[in-house]
Amino acid sequence: MINRELIRLKVVQLIYAYYQNPGKTMDVALKELNFSLSKAHELYQYLLGFLINIRQYAEKKEGMRAARAERLGTKIGSNSPDSRLAENQFLRQLDENEALNAYREHHAEWDDEELYVKKIYTLFIESEIFQMYMDKENFDYEADRELIRKLYKTYVCNNDELVDFLEEHSLYWNDDKDVVDSFVLKTIKRFTPSSGEKQEILPEYDTEDDHQFALELFQTTIERGDEMRDLIRNNSKNWEFGRLAFMDVIIMQIALTEMLTFPTIPLNVTFNEYLDIAKIYSTPRSSSYINGLLDHVVKYLQAEKLLLK
Repeated sequence: MINRELIRLKVVQLIYAYYQNPGKTMDVALKELNFSLSKAHELYQYLLGFLINIRQYAEKKEGMRAARAERLGTKIGSNSPDSRLAENQFLRQLDENEALNAYREHHAEWDDEELYVKKIYTLFIESEIFQMYMDKENFDYEADRELIRKLYKTYVCNNDELVDFLEEHSLYWNDDKDVVDSFVLKTIKRFTPSSGEKQEILPEYDTEDDHQFALELFQTTIERGDEMRDLIRNNSKNWEFGRLAFMDVIIMQIALTEMLTFPTIPLNVTFNEYLDIAKIYSTPRSSSYINGLLDHVVKYLQAEKLLLK
């Protein structure tokens, strides 16, 4: 699950933190990196678990509605919003998923957050997306799965209030949610009814290579820090090195380390990834400046035959 986009974000965050705490050892810093990356996978499972709690809340409401009707001696319809979410075939399969339940046995955080579950549940059932689903009366597996995908994309992705809520649970989730949301949506699309409770969810890493990439990029960036900063300093035309934003220097230092350490990664990939990170973490003008300065350094390295890409 943890891809190189997320790894680069984490490395930027933790390299910046490393230089803020000069007494920190490499071993401690690497442990923090591993822990931070594992928390991203935890968030992925946490958000999938949230969908399970939505279904369980609907089931609870439907049960209360049925009990009330029984006390009053009245009949209830079988096609209420509560019943439709409680019986949603995709959500039921998710609820029975073996891998996810193994995680939830030790991390049942949403069980104590019914008020927030209720808030998102209400957004779901009152939405135009849900009403169109109800009007079609097409409740096969594909329709049920697509309903949840659309609701998640509309009301869970880009939900600033939910981001604040998650930050109260873990500071490591501060900048992870947008990337992790994409993994949740990918997982929803991958579910098939034939897989039942054994449907695979995304592992922590797609390959061991990605984990090694994270560790090597982090460690090499620190070990070759002086060298990378000299390259930046010597090529920063018309701008004093000491006046560069510290985050800009960090981003360029990591980008150059990646270019020089991983020969199979195309230059344009490295450029684009770190320019996107600059748009998130640095000043509005940083992306343009970083692009120009990195391009100047790369041309120098290529001319000196120090970069063979």
